[in-house]
Amino acid sequence: MVGSSNRVESFPYASELEASLPIPTPSLKPLEVHKVPAPQDNPTLQSLKQRLSEVFFPDDPLHQFKNKSLFRKLVLALQYLFPIFQWGSEYSLRLLKSDAISGVTIASLAIPQGISYAKLAGLPPIIGLYSSFVPPLIYSVLGSSRDLAVGPVSIASLVMGSMLREVVSPDKEPILYLQLAFTATFFAGVFEASLGLLRLGFIVDFLSKPTLTGFMGGAAIIVSLQQLKGLLGIVHFTTKMGIIPVMQSVLENRTEWAWQTVVMGLSFLVFLLVARHISSRRPKLFWVSAAAPLTSVILSTVLSFIFKAQNHGIKTIGHLQKGVNPPSVNMLFFRGPYLSLAIRTGIITGILALTEGMAVGRTFASLKNYQIDGNKEMVALGAMNMAGSCASCYITSGSFSRSAVNYNAGCKTAVSNIVMASAVLFTMLFLMPLFYYTPNVMLSAIIIVAVIGLIDVRGAFLLWKVDKFDFLACMSAFFGVLLISVQTGLAIAVGVSLFKILVHVTRPNTVIMGNVPGTNSYRNLAQYREAVQLPSFLILGIESPIYFTNSIYLQERILRWVREEEEKIKKLNESSLKCIILDMAAVTAIDISGLETLAELKKTLDKRFIDLVLANPVLEVAQKLSQLGTWDLFGSERIYMTVGEAIAASSYKAQTSACIVHRTSV
Repeated sequence: MVGSSNRVESFPYASELEASLPIPTPSLKPLEVHKVPAPQDNPTLQSLKQRLSEVFFPDDPLHQFKNKSLFRKLVLALQYLFPIFQWGSEYSLRLLKSDAISGVTIASLAIPQGISYAKLAGLPPIIGLYSSFVPPLIYSVLGSSRDLAVGPVSIASLVMGSMLREVVSPDKEPILYLQLAFTATFFAGVFEASLGLLRLGFIVDFLSKPTLTGFMGGAAIIVSLQQLKGLLGIVHFTTKMGIIPVMQSVLENRTEWAWQTVVMGLSFLVFLLVARHISSRRPKLFWVSAAAPLTSVILSTVLSFIFKAQNHGIKTIGHLQKGVNPPSVNMLFFRGPYLSLAIRTGIITGILALTEGMAVGRTFASLKNYQIDGNKEMVALGAMNMAGSCASCYITSGSFSRSAVNYNAGCKTAVSNIVMASAVLFTMLFLMPLFYYTPNVMLSAIIIVAVIGLIDVRGAFLLWKVDKFDFLACMSAFFGVLLISVQTGLAIAVGVSLFKILVHVTRPNTVIMGNVPGTNSYRNLAQYREAVQLPSFLILGIESPIYFTNSIYLQERILRWVREEEEKIKKLNESSLKCIILDMAAVTAIDISGLETLAELKKTLDKRFIDLVLANPVLEVAQKLSQLGTWDLFGSERIYMTVGEAIAASSYKAQTSACIVHRTSV
């Protein structure tokens, strides 16, 4: 209904009309037809302001400042920009106890994972620890999630490493490679923060869940296969990311396999998988899988030291520099031949890190029944990556595995990130020499166990069951990553998501509607089997906005419905088609192409002596109809509040015309 609804007529023959229709309506009141008035035009600036507000500020972030004193507004602004001041004022020792336990628990997972993921990105292991120290501190001040555990993540590490290795070798040019990693991280942070500040977070939504499921699954398999280098002790290994070159490299270098490395790697891999299985079956034992990586590192280091593993072909991490993060501002570069590579790598890894961080944050926020501010999260993630790039850190985000441990350990606030960062700092200051004998194969086992959870077989099965197109998108991204490259897989994932959007926009759904017996409701015949069509009427529901991208298709589809209906009428020898009713309830918007299509469609049907009637246009559509003059073309006698009223009015007009013709002939 648009504007105000005024009852203008109650047809004297309404009961006769209802009786003449093949629909049982014993309990229905006589149908009253209401006038749908032409809407008043809103001022252009007001309409533009309202539209922009809905697009960029759907959450109305300034509502909390209304009717507040100046001092209170300043306090609220400080809390809005720095959420730590909001929950920090109510912090207590009881909360600190929970956060301390959570922080220490996730630190036991973050330290080995940080070292492992840095190696996955082709960076020195110490960079992974640096990246587990500074970014969590910054996020704890700016982030709005209570459960997000920040640090290096597997997929972003893999993508950064694969993209940079295509141009620069981390072994031959380690300094240049490090500069590219830090610069790419800086641009990733700029990109993430810009999306938040400009409130453009909806751009990230172009990576749909099906495509992400396929991409993550394919990337997880590639990551796992890449770890065969460390798990088998291979020295000469391919830098390519596809499954075929990786397996070729594994088989071609069989002579480099070291049985000592294989035995140690498989033993700890089984240990980690068993620990993960125990925690998944018994959530209260979450600490088993959380402590397993650090326990494995300690045990393998001790065994390596006792049995002199280096003398038996088992390579170890070696020397790690003690101390806090050294500044790396001087390593950022903003000109030169590699700038485009750094920007491209930063944007792609930024999108992946942002998508993962937002998804993880929202997941655990829903479990605890609170909301996170998506745009503030983007700013927080972007700020921590920009600051991290200046403190020898590479791309970081919210990790699902660490966040799950954080949640299960009972964290209450972001202080758990501060505790974790403190534990990492203690490790960097005092425990670095202990990692000298840690076997590289141990890091490979940790990575495999960490990424194996990204392979969502159940999710892919549900996609097949629910939506075959989504399953196709999932498999396209999966095989793109697996058979070609991670970057190609990501491009396919985005491309398939955009293609799906284009299909839905350019080919909207239209349905034939009928009356549900005993009601005044008109529903999709395919959904409501008991619904029946009315003689001489064709009721069509349009289930999308009408834009230039789909207006021609809709016109052709509607005319096809008309042709098919007329063929059916002719075949069954039924009453001729007199009226077509378009249910506009789901048409939330329309542009000038859509308006011209409606006008052209009406003229085409008028030539065939078929009335075109509109039912239930929403406010925005009604305003556009009025502004272009399409409202006057249809007239108030062809625009109604409901389908039922349109049928009653059209039937009355048809019966009145028939009576006039009959009296004239007499």
